[in-house]
Amino acid sequence: MFMKHIQERINTLVKEINSHNYNYYVLDNPSISDYEFDQLLAELIALENTHPEYVQANTPTQRVGGEISKTFPSAKHSSPMLSLGNTYTKSELQEFDTRVRNGIGDGEVEYVCELKFDGVAIALIYTEGKLTQAITRGDGVQGDVITNNIKTIGSIPLTIENDYPPLLEVRGEVILPHINFQKLNKERTDKGEAPFANPRNAASGSLKLQDSAEVAKRKLDAFIYSLNTDLPNLKTHYDSLQQLRKWKFKVDQHARLCKNIEEVIDFIDEWDEKRKHLPFDIDGIVLKVNSNEQQSQLGFTAKMPRWAIAYKFKAERVTSKLISIDYQVGRTGAVTPVANLEPVALAGTTVRRASLHNADIIKQLDIHYNDTLYVEKGGEIIPKIVDIDLSERDSNASAVEFITHCPECNTLLVRKEGEAAHYCPNTDHCPPQIKGRIEHFISRKAMNIDSLGEGKIEILVEQNLIHRIDDLYKLTYEDLIGIEKTHLINDKERIISFREKTVNNILNGIEQSKQIPFERVLFAIGIRHVGETSAKKIVSHFQHIDKLMQATFDELLKVEDVGEKIAESILSFFQNPNNQEIIKNLRLHGLQFSISQQDSSISNIFNGLRFVVSGSFETPQRRKEIEDLVEKNGGKLVSSISSKLSFVVAGENMGPAKEQKAQELGIPIISEHDFMKMIHNN
Repeated sequence: MFMKHIQERINTLVKEINSHNYNYYVLDNPSISDYEFDQLLAELIALENTHPEYVQANTPTQRVGGEISKTFPSAKHSSPMLSLGNTYTKSELQEFDTRVRNGIGDGEVEYVCELKFDGVAIALIYTEGKLTQAITRGDGVQGDVITNNIKTIGSIPLTIENDYPPLLEVRGEVILPHINFQKLNKERTDKGEAPFANPRNAASGSLKLQDSAEVAKRKLDAFIYSLNTDLPNLKTHYDSLQQLRKWKFKVDQHARLCKNIEEVIDFIDEWDEKRKHLPFDIDGIVLKVNSNEQQSQLGFTAKMPRWAIAYKFKAERVTSKLISIDYQVGRTGAVTPVANLEPVALAGTTVRRASLHNADIIKQLDIHYNDTLYVEKGGEIIPKIVDIDLSERDSNASAVEFITHCPECNTLLVRKEGEAAHYCPNTDHCPPQIKGRIEHFISRKAMNIDSLGEGKIEILVEQNLIHRIDDLYKLTYEDLIGIEKTHLINDKERIISFREKTVNNILNGIEQSKQIPFERVLFAIGIRHVGETSAKKIVSHFQHIDKLMQATFDELLKVEDVGEKIAESILSFFQNPNNQEIIKNLRLHGLQFSISQQDSSISNIFNGLRFVVSGSFETPQRRKEIEDLVEKNGGKLVSSISSKLSFVVAGENMGPAKEQKAQELGIPIISEHDFMKMIHNN
């Protein structure tokens, strides 16, 4: 009876979570909060880990990823994934309409207009209603099989229900919404990595990642625009879109059935303006002959269908005067030129600044001081300088020369062979590098000392209280109490005061950070090119900081995903006497620089989950071990009960007030035994 109850609960959770996924990703109408959703998913993960015999094919836990693909096998498409012809003018659309009418002879022609998503084409194959294969477009004849990565996309159903054929193929586009693109690029920039040029490139790169758990973090989306299986009851393309909706695929909600080419042109004019307000990129409109019979009559050329064409929007472009160029220094020392422009309206925003990226771009564009620049956003979130209006150039204007010395510390810049960026090599004394490294060290995914945010680091650096990350662990109550300073946050002045509560929170946060596991400490210390994922793999391989510091170039290359660039960066970091001293001091302060044998297999099972450990356990050491396990498996320890909490791990004599509050908020209260099961069955 108990096992039947477990199976029924798993079935209920799968159905409920899949329904919430559909509401959120497809209908854009979430029916529960993120917290409530995370609670349901955490419960399902725990039950599936404990009872793997009840795991279903359509379980939403597949979407968190975790599969590693060393290589992607290729597969042939059932029919070629052809390109579409492009048109850029209304007259060319009229010519297309004339060709279509000549091709079908008598009869009226209807068109279906759809947004042309700027992403990555994909073919999805369902066998007996289950997603069994996902293939990239490739060369149109065959592509790469990336099924595990595609399963992480919430808007793609893992199974379909009701009246599906034994073998079903659909095609669509994988995209990266603007908000997730901006978040991804910020994370890459913070780590000293080059940002993606646009959401399409980011989506393409994400789908080729070897670790599907990393793909899941990118939060890709997908629209399905084609049913590639003949179903006799469907006579038109518009009917097939409605059928795809019934199967709960995400289909363009703006698609419109047009009676003639004039209605098509009206649709295009409408979306030339409205596209600026979409949360994702489109680069045009696709129009298709609606009738399947007429499509068959028109047929294909060697490269494209005769019954469909894409109208491409022109990228919005404006001109603005170059006022000056700033040079910004990041935490890795990379120097980025930024153009200050006369304010100009572009795609719904006012643009005042645009990145020039590096010296090569400045030289390639041949930018001169006081030039009038063409700026556009087409396909990009961040404004981009694409050309110069030479007719406006002053005959006496001088060419912009990239600076030779750091704008902050006046150190001679260096540029490594094969790299686009110039770097300030004064890593130990350049102010923005010092501040940037410390801010990275305390960040949420690193040491998670959130009490030091909101400009406090900059103030402590200005007050000469900290110069390096190890200085944080020397701070005392007396150092901090009473500091008060006006600080600019989000272009607004705020007074930041270090009062008793603030100071205690800072010191407690610093103390708690000593329990952060080794892989996050390695990421936090800021070795160039070493991100979260590579830090975990390096730690798993070497297991102790001494072994890592003594590793040779060849030994580093043996670590999965560590290439020559990362290996060189690690060697350079640990050869620096200043960095050696920092590591020595951090070890003396009690930070984690090794993993024990029993803890060597680090997991992400608790990623995004928050825990309170409360009550009495067998020994104080046992409580500490449980807290360590939370963090070593990706969870976060908090001290109080709130609506953001995921679980309470309760020992004996848990405080009645905490217990009551947890029950009122619906927070699961689990025993030590339940907690260990969640880990061991992962």
